[in-house]
Amino acid sequence: MLKKILVIGASENPARYSFMAVNRLLMSGYEVIAVGVKKGKIREVNIITEMNAVEAVHTVTLYINPIHQEAYYDAILKLKPQRVIFNPGAENPDFEEQLQKAGIETVQACTLVMLSTGQF
Repeated sequence: MLKKILVIGASENPARYSFMAVNRLLMSGYEVIAVGVKKGKIREVNIITEMNAVEAVHTVTLYINPIHQEAYYDAILKLKPQRVIFNPGAENPDFEEQLQKAGIETVQACTLVMLSTGQF
């Protein structure tokens, strides 16, 4: 069973990297939960706007800039994922430090590159 992945910053816009990441994760067989500012759909995945029903995810991959991440700090820490990926533009040393103190691995990398090189 492949891991459950939470994509924060998901968008229905095909030009957005978060859209591409959801598609690549699905094509790679992962279960994907997509959270965005607007409800929508990417293939069979509904984009939700609230994280209150999200649970048991292995990886969180962030596609939002640090200013908008703060609203998700508590929810992500409460989820206790194995790792959080900070995609380019999402780097946030303060939040990375909080996650590491909680025993959560942090990675500054591109989810799409990690998938295409087998490092995901």
